[in-house]
Amino acid sequence: MDNVNLRVYSFIDSLQPQLASYLGTSSQGFLPIPGDACLWIEVSPSMAVHRLSDIALKQTNVRLGQQVVERAFGSMEIHYSNQSEVQAAGGAILQEIRQDISQRDQCKIAWKEIISAITPDHATLINRQVRMGSMMIPGKSMFILETEPAGYIVYAANEAEKGAHVTLVDMKAFGSFGRLIMMGSEAETQQAMFAAERAIANLNQQSGY
Repeated sequence: MDNVNLRVYSFIDSLQPQLASYLGTSSQGFLPIPGDACLWIEVSPSMAVHRLSDIALKQTNVRLGQQVVERAFGSMEIHYSNQSEVQAAGGAILQEIRQDISQRDQCKIAWKEIISAITPDHATLINRQVRMGSMMIPGKSMFILETEPAGYIVYAANEAEKGAHVTLVDMKAFGSFGRLIMMGSEAETQQAMFAAERAIANLNQQSGY
Protein backbone atom coordinates (compact mmCIF):
# COMPACT_ATOMS: atom_id res chain seq x y z
CA MET A 1 0.00 0.00 0.00
CA ASP A 2 2.48 2.60 -1.22
CA ASN A 3 -0.10 5.24 -2.12
CA VAL A 4 -1.51 5.78 1.39
CA ASN A 5 -1.08 9.16 3.07
CA LEU A 6 -0.78 8.80 6.83
CA ARG A 7 -2.64 11.87 8.03
CA VAL A 8 -2.91 10.93 11.71
CA TYR A 9 -1.13 8.36 13.86
CA SER A 10 -1.96 9.16 17.47
CA PHE A 11 -1.25 6.75 20.32
CA ILE A 12 -2.95 7.41 23.66
CA ASP A 13 -1.45 5.55 26.59
CA SER A 14 -4.49 5.79 28.89
CA LEU A 15 -7.94 7.03 27.94
CA GLN A 16 -9.28 9.49 30.50
CA PRO A 17 -12.75 8.82 31.96
CA GLN A 18 -14.67 11.57 30.16
CA LEU A 19 -13.09 10.93 26.78
CA ALA A 20 -13.56 7.16 27.04
CA SER A 21 -17.22 7.67 27.90
CA TYR A 22 -17.66 10.18 25.09
CA LEU A 23 -16.13 7.81 22.53
CA GLY A 24 -18.47 5.12 23.80
CA THR A 25 -21.54 7.24 23.05
CA SER A 26 -20.63 7.49 19.37
CA SER A 27 -18.93 4.14 18.87
CA GLN A 28 -20.57 1.59 16.61
CA GLY A 29 -17.98 -1.03 17.53
CA PHE A 30 -16.55 -2.24 20.83
CA LEU A 31 -16.67 0.36 23.58
CA PRO A 32 -13.44 1.58 25.18
CA ILE A 33 -13.22 2.00 28.93
CA PRO A 34 -11.13 4.41 31.02
CA GLY A 35 -7.51 3.32 31.20
CA ASP A 36 -7.50 1.55 27.83
CA ALA A 37 -4.66 2.32 25.46
CA CYS A 38 -5.94 3.72 22.19
CA LEU A 39 -4.68 4.36 18.68
CA TRP A 40 -6.36 6.81 16.30
CA ILE A 41 -5.40 6.57 12.64
CA GLU A 42 -6.56 8.71 9.74
CA VAL A 43 -5.54 8.03 6.14
CA SER A 44 -6.28 8.94 2.58
CA PRO A 45 -7.57 7.53 0.31
CA SER A 46 -10.43 6.83 2.66
CA MET A 47 -11.12 3.22 1.61
CA ALA A 48 -7.63 2.15 2.68
CA VAL A 49 -8.84 2.18 6.27
CA HIS A 50 -10.67 -1.14 5.71
CA ARG A 51 -7.45 -2.98 4.90
CA LEU A 52 -5.65 -1.40 7.82
CA SER A 53 -8.42 -2.32 10.25
CA ASP A 54 -8.29 -5.90 8.98
CA ILE A 55 -4.55 -6.12 9.57
CA ALA A 56 -4.78 -4.74 13.11
CA LEU A 57 -7.59 -7.09 14.12
CA LYS A 58 -6.07 -10.23 12.62
CA GLN A 59 -2.56 -9.74 13.96
CA THR A 60 -3.36 -8.56 17.51
CA ASN A 61 -6.07 -8.68 20.18
CA VAL A 62 -7.17 -5.05 19.82
CA ARG A 63 -10.83 -4.13 19.53
CA LEU A 64 -12.19 -1.85 16.84
CA GLY A 65 -14.18 0.99 18.38
CA GLN A 66 -14.80 3.22 15.39
CA GLN A 67 -14.33 3.22 11.66
CA VAL A 68 -15.47 6.15 9.54
CA VAL A 69 -15.09 6.18 5.76
CA GLU A 70 -15.64 9.67 4.40
CA ARG A 71 -15.28 10.94 0.87
CA ALA A 72 -11.65 12.00 1.32
CA PHE A 73 -10.42 10.50 4.61
CA GLY A 74 -10.79 7.23 6.46
CA SER A 75 -10.47 7.02 10.25
CA MET A 76 -10.22 4.17 12.72
CA GLU A 77 -9.93 3.81 16.49
CA ILE A 78 -8.58 0.66 18.11
CA HIS A 79 -8.09 0.04 21.82
CA TYR A 80 -7.10 -2.57 24.35
CA SER A 81 -6.23 -2.77 28.03
CA ASN A 82 -2.63 -3.69 27.20
CA GLN A 83 -0.53 -0.91 25.64
CA SER A 84 1.80 -3.37 23.91
CA GLU A 85 -1.10 -4.88 21.94
CA VAL A 86 -2.12 -1.48 20.63
CA GLN A 87 1.46 -0.60 19.78
CA ALA A 88 1.88 -3.93 17.97
CA ALA A 89 -1.25 -3.21 15.93
CA GLY A 90 0.13 0.20 15.04
CA GLY A 91 3.42 -1.34 14.02
CA ALA A 92 1.66 -3.80 11.73
CA ILE A 93 -0.26 -0.96 10.09
CA LEU A 94 2.88 1.11 9.56
CA GLN A 95 4.64 -1.89 8.06
CA GLU A 96 1.76 -2.45 5.65
CA ILE A 97 1.91 1.11 4.32
CA ARG A 98 5.75 1.17 4.48
CA GLN A 99 5.88 4.27 6.65
CA ASP A 100 6.83 5.34 10.15
CA ILE A 101 5.33 7.96 12.42
CA SER A 102 7.75 10.61 11.18
CA GLN A 103 5.76 10.59 7.92
CA ARG A 104 2.42 11.43 9.49
CA ASP A 105 1.00 14.86 8.73
CA GLN A 106 1.84 17.73 11.02
CA CYS A 107 -0.85 18.76 13.47
CA LYS A 108 -1.83 22.38 12.98
CA ILE A 109 -3.91 24.39 15.41
CA ALA A 110 -6.48 26.13 13.24
CA TRP A 111 -8.22 27.92 16.11
CA LYS A 112 -7.94 28.21 19.88
CA GLU A 113 -9.84 30.46 22.25
CA ILE A 114 -11.21 30.80 25.75
CA ILE A 115 -14.52 32.58 26.18
CA SER A 116 -15.18 33.69 29.74
CA ALA A 117 -18.53 33.62 31.53
CA ILE A 118 -20.72 32.08 28.84
CA THR A 119 -24.14 33.71 28.68
CA PRO A 120 -27.36 31.70 29.18
CA ASP A 121 -28.41 32.22 25.56
CA HIS A 122 -25.06 31.00 24.26
CA ALA A 123 -25.06 27.99 26.59
CA THR A 124 -28.59 27.04 25.54
CA LEU A 125 -27.68 27.13 21.86
CA ILE A 126 -24.61 24.96 22.40
CA ASN A 127 -26.62 22.46 24.45
CA ARG A 128 -29.20 22.13 21.69
CA GLN A 129 -26.44 21.24 19.24
CA VAL A 130 -24.51 18.87 21.51
CA ARG A 131 -25.94 15.41 22.05
CA MET A 132 -23.16 13.22 23.48
CA GLY A 133 -21.14 15.31 25.94
CA SER A 134 -21.96 17.31 29.04
CA MET A 135 -24.16 20.40 28.99
CA MET A 136 -22.64 23.85 28.92
CA ILE A 137 -23.41 25.74 32.14
CA PRO A 138 -23.96 29.50 31.98
CA GLY A 139 -21.24 31.46 33.74
CA LYS A 140 -18.54 28.89 33.06
CA SER A 141 -15.59 29.56 30.76
CA MET A 142 -15.42 27.71 27.44
CA PHE A 143 -12.22 26.41 25.85
CA ILE A 144 -12.50 25.71 22.11
CA LEU A 145 -9.85 24.14 19.90
CA GLU A 146 -9.72 23.23 16.21
CA THR A 147 -7.02 21.04 14.65
CA GLU A 148 -6.02 19.91 11.19
CA PRO A 149 -6.05 16.98 10.47
CA ALA A 150 -9.15 16.21 12.48
CA GLY A 151 -8.04 13.04 14.26
CA TYR A 152 -5.43 14.78 16.39
CA ILE A 153 -8.21 16.40 18.40
CA VAL A 154 -8.68 13.11 20.28
CA TYR A 155 -5.14 13.21 21.65
CA ALA A 156 -5.48 16.89 22.50
CA ALA A 157 -8.74 16.21 24.36
CA ASN A 158 -7.20 13.37 26.37
CA GLU A 159 -4.20 15.44 27.40
CA ALA A 160 -6.37 18.42 28.29
CA GLU A 161 -8.48 16.18 30.54
CA LYS A 162 -5.31 14.83 32.14
CA GLY A 163 -3.94 18.28 32.77
CA ALA A 164 -6.94 20.19 34.09
CA HIS A 165 -10.20 19.83 35.95
CA VAL A 166 -12.45 20.57 32.98
CA THR A 167 -15.65 19.09 31.57
CA LEU A 168 -15.85 17.65 28.05
CA VAL A 169 -18.80 19.22 26.25
CA ASP A 170 -18.24 18.20 22.62
CA MET A 171 -15.63 16.71 20.32
CA LYS A 172 -15.65 16.07 16.57
CA ALA A 173 -12.77 14.02 15.15
CA PHE A 174 -13.91 13.58 11.55
CA GLY A 175 -13.82 15.72 8.43
CA SER A 176 -11.27 18.34 7.52
CA PHE A 177 -10.97 19.79 11.03
CA GLY A 178 -11.22 18.35 14.52
CA ARG A 179 -13.16 20.41 17.05
CA LEU A 180 -13.19 20.36 20.84
CA ILE A 181 -15.27 22.20 23.44
CA MET A 182 -14.50 22.01 27.16
CA MET A 183 -15.73 24.08 30.08
CA GLY A 184 -14.55 24.98 33.55
CA SER A 185 -13.28 27.88 35.57
CA GLU A 186 -11.15 30.52 33.90
CA ALA A 187 -7.97 29.07 35.43
CA GLU A 188 -8.82 25.48 34.57
CA THR A 189 -9.67 26.24 30.94
CA GLN A 190 -6.37 28.09 30.64
CA GLN A 191 -4.61 25.02 32.01
CA ALA A 192 -6.51 22.76 29.59
CA MET A 193 -5.43 24.92 26.66
CA PHE A 194 -1.83 24.78 27.83
CA ALA A 195 -1.96 20.98 28.14
CA ALA A 196 -3.51 20.58 24.68
CA GLU A 197 -0.98 22.89 23.04
CA ARG A 198 1.90 21.13 24.76
CA ALA A 199 0.59 17.74 23.60
CA ILE A 200 0.35 18.89 20.00
CA ALA A 201 3.86 20.39 20.14
CA ASN A 202 5.19 17.07 21.45
CA LEU A 203 3.51 15.17 18.62
CA ASN A 204 5.04 17.45 16.02
CA GLN A 205 8.45 17.23 17.67
CA GLN A 206 8.33 13.42 17.55
CA SER A 207 7.66 13.66 13.82
CA GLY A 208 10.50 16.11 13.25
CA TYR A 209 8.36 19.18 12.54
